[in-house]
Amino acid sequence: MVLYTHCAGLAALLGNGLILTAVACDHRLHTPMYFFLLNLALLDLGCISTTLPKAMANSLWDTRAISYAGCVAQLFLFVFLMSAEYSLLTIMSYDRYIAICKPLHYGSLLGSRACAQMAAAAWGSGLLNALLLTGNTFSLPLCQGNAVDQFFCEIPQILKLSCSHSYSRDLRVLTFSSFLFLGCFVFIVLSYVHIFKTVLRMSSEQGQHKAFSTCLPHLAVVSLFISTAMFSYLKPPSISSTYLHLVVAVLYSVVPPALNPFIYSTRNKELKGSFRQMILRMFLNNDKFSLFFRK
Repeated sequence: MVLYTHCAGLAALLGNGLILTAVACDHRLHTPMYFFLLNLALLDLGCISTTLPKAMANSLWDTRAISYAGCVAQLFLFVFLMSAEYSLLTIMSYDRYIAICKPLHYGSLLGSRACAQMAAAAWGSGLLNALLLTGNTFSLPLCQGNAVDQFFCEIPQILKLSCSHSYSRDLRVLTFSSFLFLGCFVFIVLSYVHIFKTVLRMSSEQGQHKAFSTCLPHLAVVSLFISTAMFSYLKPPSISSTYLHLVVAVLYSVVPPALNPFIYSTRNKELKGSFRQMILRMFLNNDKFSLFFRK
């Protein structure tokens, strides 16, 4: 499991790094959709960088120790980045809704200023959620030992160390997150209901195929993110297998950042074309460098 986790982390770093480079360097990708995709890649890189380096260092040094301050910082950054990513995925569903249902208003509704404001709102909501969750979680007295049964600090495992074991405690900690999660979920569902209605009314099969090809990657990423996170935080308390906890944690913290670049690039001709150009430029530069050396 440790080897698979490290491989997934390296894949996430490589894939999201390629997307960041492609969107930043290719002027053809300077559109709202790719601007949000760039932000998603940044958040995925942040999520991986928050959890895996410490886990890799602990496995190399054969230890599981982390300081109290380090645990607080890790939990805060992880919740911040994951919450911001969920908010950003909600905004990306709005982007797809405008592009397909109101294409004539796309430029006016999603200008550069509006995109920057929406991205800032996603990051801001993640920051607020992280402040509230981290503050509430670590305000609870911890008296059940100091061993976190996980490879990183996460809320369910921290709550197990508190003195109180009531459901009211868990609900108090997760209240704001629940409202944020449900609000974003409802918005995503409504957006895709309108999108599918609009696509099914299209007379051209080519238009339907193009619309679905731009929506399916986002829908796949959203489904992966929501399903893994829901199973991790809403699974019954009777399920207490340590191995299962580890697998679930990897599914929602490591697998989505690793798969997101693959999902978006598989059906995206613009991204694949940009990747090919980057690789060709790299090889051409290497050839020029070698010719210069031979002289």
